[in-house]
Amino acid sequence: MDTITQRWQAIKASIQAAAQDAGRNPEQVTLLAVSKAHPASAIRQVWHAGQHQFGENYLQEALAKQLELQDLAIEWHFIGPLQSNKTQQIANHFSWVHGVDRLKIAERLNAARSDTLPPLQVCIQVNVSKEDSKSGVNAEEALKLATSINGMPKLQLRGLMAIPAPTPDHAEQQAQFHQVRLIYDHLIQQGIALDTLSIGMSEDFPAAIAEGATIVRVGSAIFGPRHSHNPA
Repeated sequence: MDTITQRWQAIKASIQAAAQDAGRNPEQVTLLAVSKAHPASAIRQVWHAGQHQFGENYLQEALAKQLELQDLAIEWHFIGPLQSNKTQQIANHFSWVHGVDRLKIAERLNAARSDTLPPLQVCIQVNVSKEDSKSGVNAEEALKLATSINGMPKLQLRGLMAIPAPTPDHAEQQAQFHQVRLIYDHLIQQGIALDTLSIGMSEDFPAAIAEGATIVRVGSAIFGPRHSHNPA
């Protein structure tokens, strides 16, 4: 058995354990394998092990992999920063977009999505760590953006995504994820239908699962250190 598959199996087991520790059904947590900067051959290995959802950050790299792997039934998620000039291709080559953080991007994705495709599944990115280097809306802006997206016929708002400030402390990790959960709960209380919390990565997904994560985005813990990439 190859090492990538072994690591993937170990992550799946860790997700199951974290969910059980939190008193949750492990089937409520989806593993999104973040394959940016890793070759299509690595994706193919993990797909054959049973992983069918993959996340990519760089558009041109992702499009090349999609072409090479078109024989596989893969659900592609775009999880990188969204640039206006790339919304046309992102809207039509992915099933999910994590990280919509402004109205202009949502409007462009909605306008670009083909009528022949089902609605694009989207998450709003919130910035709970208030880091200037990170995208995302604050709690007040989230409701306004969610309401706007709900009026767009080619987008389906699913929930929230966040990338908290890195910390090795489990309690601090969980405290940050708790802030995301509070915003999520508030939006639901305001009548916004949500079912997705895309929080947690390789270093902190157990804390995210404890706070209700439904998607955890894991890359290096499955694929190993990243290789060079073309950030396009």
